[in-house]
Amino acid sequence: MLQLIETICWEKGAFQRIPLHEERMNRSRLHFFNRTDKISLIQLLTVPENLKNTILKCRVTYSEEIEEVEYVIYKLKPIRSLKLVIDDSIEYDYKFKNRDKLNNQLKMRGNSDEILIIKNGLVTDTSFTNIVFLKEGKWYTPEYPLLCGTRREYYIQMNLIKPISITLDDLCLFEGARLINAMMSLEESETILIPDICRPD
Repeated sequence: MLQLIETICWEKGAFQRIPLHEERMNRSRLHFFNRTDKISLIQLLTVPENLKNTILKCRVTYSEEIEEVEYVIYKLKPIRSLKLVIDDSIEYDYKFKNRDKLNNQLKMRGNSDEILIIKNGLVTDTSFTNIVFLKEGKWYTPEYPLLCGTRREYYIQMNLIKPISITLDDLCLFEGARLINAMMSLEESETILIPDICRPD
């Protein structure tokens, strides 16, 4: 059975960017299951009382309906180096629970902390985040990511980052990179220096 996931950040006593998560879930349900009814996460999610003062990763597994909700105390994992991996066939435009292809590519990271996937000559995503690049005080993100993340979308709407086409050869034009996802903000993510993004073997 096809299953999808949604990862939602609980911080400062509230779920973050709920409308964007609901939009993606309902878009996925319509696409795969022809479900036109809407899921309202804010009515369905309840944080355990003893965890309300922590930062939580809320992981929702769903298909037509929500199947499981898990709450895990979150701790930021530092990522300081990336290994470039070329894969022109990889697809992850919906947030599937099955991540076998991504996990297989992650095994190619060698001594680096993470991978950065190049598809059809363009920079896309790491195995679990979107990426942004700094140039002259402004932040840019690949125009064609593998997955359009909710925090990426929020930053675009707020004009904090700008989507542009970024090729492999363009990387040297930037001063550094940071990773973002539902749990990792632009402010908290560590800067990855361009020399620490390793070329494919």
